[in-house]
Amino acid sequence: MLIVMPLSAKDAKTARLVPMEGAPAWGLITFDEGEVKEIAFFNSFDEIEEFVDYAIVARQGEPIWPFMEQNIFVLVAREGADIDEVMEGFKFKELHEASF
Repeated sequence: MLIVMPLSAKDAKTARLVPMEGAPAWGLITFDEGEVKEIAFFNSFDEIEEFVDYAIVARQGEPIWPFMEQNIFVLVAREGADIDEVMEGFKFKELHEASF
């Protein structure tokens, strides 16, 4: 399964979840069997060519229409959370469905 999220940096150790607008990096996470298998970084969401299953955003009210048009399910995690915290929330179904 592929999960995309806007990040503060292209570094798996220091990146934090940030609002979509102006995000300096996007992470594409391959999540399988309950764990992160791989993280690829991009400059923008538009660079990602694979079919994405989920998008995780930093807060309610983000402009999620591009995801919805592509039938990507959108969840909300805590702004500023690191990748491990976000994925733990995803794994244990602690993230909320985004509203618009």
